[in-house]
Amino acid sequence: MDFNMKKLASDAGIFFTRAVQFTEEKFGQAEKTELDAHFESLLARADSTKNWTEKILRQTEVLLQPNPSARVEEFLYEKLDRKVPSRVTNGELLAQYMAEAASELGPTTPYGKTLIKVAEAEKRLGAAERDFIHTASINFLTPLRNFLEGDWKTISKERRLLQNRRLDLDASKARLKKAKAAEAKATLWNDEVDKAEQELRVAQTEFDRQAEVTRLLLEGISSTHVNHLRCLHEFVESQTTYYAQCYRHMLDLQKQLGSSQGAIFPGTFVGTAESTSPPLSSTSPTTAAATMPMGPSVADLAPPGEAALCLEEVAPPASGTRKARVLYDYEAADSSELALLADELITVYSLPGMDPDWLIGERGNKKGKVPVTYLELLS
Repeated sequence: MDFNMKKLASDAGIFFTRAVQFTEEKFGQAEKTELDAHFESLLARADSTKNWTEKILRQTEVLLQPNPSARVEEFLYEKLDRKVPSRVTNGELLAQYMAEAASELGPTTPYGKTLIKVAEAEKRLGAAERDFIHTASINFLTPLRNFLEGDWKTISKERRLLQNRRLDLDASKARLKKAKAAEAKATLWNDEVDKAEQELRVAQTEFDRQAEVTRLLLEGISSTHVNHLRCLHEFVESQTTYYAQCYRHMLDLQKQLGSSQGAIFPGTFVGTAESTSPPLSSTSPTTAAATMPMGPSVADLAPPGEAALCLEEVAPPASGTRKARVLYDYEAADSSELALLADELITVYSLPGMDPDWLIGERGNKKGKVPVTYLELLS
């Protein structure tokens, strides 16, 4: 009991001494041992790594799970060390609703058949999303979280110890300074100065040892960056795979809907060709088509299912043709379409009854349908 009481009293005394030293430093009433510039640089680098890792981690969590309530639920499950329950993705839920709607509204009707096709695509998208979330969580989120909850906690603990050792060192310096001042006035025995010098040597040794430990941990941040760089590459790879799967699924769906749309709406052109890269354009297909003046009717053209559309007999409108720059290579699916090469300039115009996603394109003595999303319309 006496030993415990003495230890508590000693700890309280040390805490009080550190508090006094810290307060006097804040008010400029005591000297403070400064760390070297390299050490301060390591500290700043470590703090930046921790702060940005937290922000990237949190925002990645938002990206993978936009629902804040679901994120809180997953966090609680992790803290309780329990398995997070499997959750249906938004795409899978949409697929379920579409399938149920098709069943009730009539699976053999055109609308019902289309609902079923879209539902199947949305289900595949949901599965791809689930795989992406799982892969990104393991390869990216987990390493970042392990750093914050493991290495960073160790660094923070050693930094606090270093701060205490520095306060002890500066307090010892202050006591020695006071002891020497009292000795000069012949009010203190020499053994008090010797005791203060011994305390200072011990405090300096402990401070130097702790500074070295902390320095080694801070220099390990470079290895952390290398590890996070590898994880970042893996995250990009998983995201690339995910979006490639989404594009492939939607392209297949577009082809399926295109073939059925031609049978339901025989007066429209339907594009089914696959591009070498996703068609992107600053001008939306609807807007681009809406800005194109309408020319002669296409009533004389053959039905969309036939290869030959007699485009040679279609004349461009007297006014309203525009120049367009081709954004991507495009391989014509049949003789009614015009093959395109990236960066070439062609003349385009619209005809009544055309699908708004397509235009008539001319290059020299060749003409054919071209997809709007592969074009940049020029003024």
